[in-house]
Amino acid sequence: MRGKRVELESLWEEVREVSLGNSVDRLHSPPTPLQFLRDFVSQNKPCLISNSISHWPALSLWPTPSYLSTSLSSSLVSLHLTPDGQADALAPHPLHPSLCFVSAHVQPTPFPHALDLIRQPPNHLVAYLQQQNDCLRTEYSELESDCDDHIPWASEALGCLPEAVNLWIGNHLSETSFHKDHYENLYAVVSGEKHFLLLPPTDVHRMYIRDYPAARYCYSEESGEFRLELEEPERRVPWCSVDPYPATGSEERSKFPLYFNGPKPFEVTVKAGEILYLPSMWFHHVRQSPGDGGCTIAVNYWYDMQFDIKYAYFNFLQSLPYQSTDDQTIPESECEDLGYHPPPNHLSRNLRYLKDHEDCCGLPYVNMIKVLTNSQRAVLSAT
Repeated sequence: MRGKRVELESLWEEVREVSLGNSVDRLHSPPTPLQFLRDFVSQNKPCLISNSISHWPALSLWPTPSYLSTSLSSSLVSLHLTPDGQADALAPHPLHPSLCFVSAHVQPTPFPHALDLIRQPPNHLVAYLQQQNDCLRTEYSELESDCDDHIPWASEALGCLPEAVNLWIGNHLSETSFHKDHYENLYAVVSGEKHFLLLPPTDVHRMYIRDYPAARYCYSEESGEFRLELEEPERRVPWCSVDPYPATGSEERSKFPLYFNGPKPFEVTVKAGEILYLPSMWFHHVRQSPGDGGCTIAVNYWYDMQFDIKYAYFNFLQSLPYQSTDDQTIPESECEDLGYHPPPNHLSRNLRYLKDHEDCCGLPYVNMIKVLTNSQRAVLSAT
């Protein structure tokens, strides 16, 4: 167990030293498709790109609220409502002994009214337009011509068009908790700023992923109050437990030492006119600052990820039960609560696949194989 701890904790540093560096690369012009594929996608490495969307009419038009309200005057949109700006996040339930994974109340709303609630939020609710179902090409189709329907150099590098293009309109009160997506994400900010904390997939054990009962906010317009309802039948959602900005005096830092005592997350602010390439399976936490029109507006393009050797690596790494030497919050016998654990025969198949393809990847992944091989030998020999 001690050897596995040392190897895994060394991996967090080694990935940064060998591949990622200490900060997110900035490109002052769009990369060629070959450069993007070679230096970033294949390396599973984020980058910030300037001067790639300067031709978009959206950059000059969308920060003006009257333009958006006029363009979408007859549109009914999916408005997400929460009492505190925390949707798809963890929250205590008054009748449940543990935290719950809480989704927002979603309410069909005329766009002009939705925009007013975002720009001038009342005291009792936070509104966010964040419907992640290809909404730019459905609910907001009147705005499609103001921006590109795909990112050409990314589409050529990835060999496909985006599966979904989403529009995000919010204010400073909305915050997105740590999570990961199985998409290659091109995130373009049109107005305001987005503030990202990023961690690579190799740091999965630092996220304390646990299963939480699913719940949803229900909002009453008459009373102006929210209530929290657990889903029936019960559904459990694996989610990151770490709040990277704990309240002063809270016990968060001592509860999650792997996060707070480990390597610092990558921090990057994406300003209007910039694109962040967020690689698949990277953990990200997001805050935002509004622009001149009182909103933060962004468009993101979700491209299908390749379920390739990197996916096998990271899935297999996540399956390892693990506890740090300085983590006293969870007994070793309960370490399996930190993540999903496939059955042993699945582990064996993945391990054979990784070993067969060891010569296909760079040094961090080769060393990861060594960690996985050593730490899983006992599990596999017992099957």
